[in-house]
Amino acid sequence: MQLQPLAPVLLLLSHMVLMAAGEPISTSIAVGMAAVLTGLLASYQGVLYYLHECCREEWISFNKSVIVGATGFLYPLGKKIYNYFRETCNDDWIAFNTTGLEKDLERKLFGQHIASRVVLKGVTGFMNNKSPKKPLVLSLHGSTGTGKNFVSQLIADNIYKKGMTSNYVHLFTSTAHFPHPSQIDTYKVQLQQWIKGNVSSCPRSLFVFDEMDKMPPGLIDSIKPYLEYYDNLEGVSYRHAIFIFLSNAGGQNISQVALDFWLKGKDREEIQLKDLEAALSLEVFNNKNSGFWHTSLIDKNLVDFFIPFLPLERRHVRACALAEMEAQGLPLDEEIANQVADDMIYSPKAERVFASKGCKTTRSKLDYYT
Repeated sequence: MQLQPLAPVLLLLSHMVLMAAGEPISTSIAVGMAAVLTGLLASYQGVLYYLHECCREEWISFNKSVIVGATGFLYPLGKKIYNYFRETCNDDWIAFNTTGLEKDLERKLFGQHIASRVVLKGVTGFMNNKSPKKPLVLSLHGSTGTGKNFVSQLIADNIYKKGMTSNYVHLFTSTAHFPHPSQIDTYKVQLQQWIKGNVSSCPRSLFVFDEMDKMPPGLIDSIKPYLEYYDNLEGVSYRHAIFIFLSNAGGQNISQVALDFWLKGKDREEIQLKDLEAALSLEVFNNKNSGFWHTSLIDKNLVDFFIPFLPLERRHVRACALAEMEAQGLPLDEEIANQVADDMIYSPKAERVFASKGCKTTRSKLDYYT
């Protein structure tokens, strides 16, 4: 209802009524004027509703176009805000950084030319493959403190925005998660459920199994179907997942090869994967105290790479100390780095070539000296 056309009429009639009230006019005229005014107001009831809010459509109505427009605008905005703050299984949170992994391996990992090369090529090739035939399976072997856990962390850091703390990175430690060999049947069911559930939530999941040499033999075979060349199992595809096994098993064999090269005066960088991989997989397969003992994962060639980690020498320990100083924002102190390296125990006792604990205790010793 438009008020403008009615306004002059109301104004005129109200003026006439006021004049009538102040002059001696006949009753008939006054009554006639009142009748006209009443009839006019009766014809324009909307005037009252226009001026005063009431429970009518003029004041209450649903504008669908406004809601649809607002929803179309706010939903994608809200989704972006949600994805920004909460980790989700998409490219915002999971994106492989090839250059980052290459630089990290080059600058932060010491004495492991074989592992650096194989990890970089293996992970890069897998991540760049849009349709892999099976999950990537890496088995990292070597003595304590040589960098196996560290490399797993570098891989996670360059795939997941939150690194090892990502909801899609899952770390299993044998002594913590599978401590009782007598409960192996229960562990098998739990392990299958964990993997299936997590891959269902995010196909690009990373599973790290630490202390494989302490895992009850036969347990790891329960996940064999997930490592096979299947498009999917019960509606779940595992082909984009990554499995990394960490083990001290094979460390002695690796150390012996490295010592032989040293005794012959050869540079350790001359050691190649072919010098170790076959013997390493065989040793691990036949080790009764290893989680890989007679495992079908090796028998069926489901492990893509057996990656040896060489024992570290004094110069590598020293480099680890300097790298840790840099990571902590401390000034680089060559003297302290030398002290940390000198404090390590080396083997064999006569030659004192390799640090028995690698770089594992570098941080604690650095805390002592700084």
